[in-house]
Amino acid sequence: LEAFLGADAARVRFAMNAGMFDARGEPIGLYVENGSQQHRLNLANGPGNFHLKPNGVFWQEADGAVHVATTEAFAAREATPKYATQSGPMLVIDGALHPRFAPDGDSHYIRNGVGVRDAHTAYFVISRDEVSFGRFARFFRDGLNCRNALFLDGHVSSLWAPQLNRQDRGPALGPMVVVLNRAQGS
Repeated sequence: LEAFLGADAARVRFAMNAGMFDARGEPIGLYVENGSQQHRLNLANGPGNFHLKPNGVFWQEADGAVHVATTEAFAAREATPKYATQSGPMLVIDGALHPRFAPDGDSHYIRNGVGVRDAHTAYFVISRDEVSFGRFARFFRDGLNCRNALFLDGHVSSLWAPQLNRQDRGPALGPMVVVLNRAQGS
């Protein structure tokens, strides 16, 4: 990513993986970049975390408003967002924890996700230590007051945050969210 961004790499506020992908690095669910749909919404059933229903979508509208909702709720919309990524499972759904999560289940990984508090506030979070789904979801709901939050990934979760002097190394990633500081003069 740093090489791809070239001179813009100096503007990185943070970058992290943003949804699940296949062995080729392609998204397995909806992926929209700058208003262009790169991969379609995935409504299929299957194995793994992505298919632990309800799964969901994080998206940003052209006006900058941010949202997280279940895949079914997103599918009922008509407009194409500016940016979107589908992943799963949902962590928090309308203020309730995902119904299949134990308070502190057996599966513990470094995890990352996104939660939305309001149309102007999205929290991208990565755990420092291995954590269960239940504990991670409660952080979004109880700690950050997010009524909706989406799991982005676990085993490959990584972050590049220059201000934190953190640049995780790991396997190649598929979809990513990259937030840049505004260019001078904009």
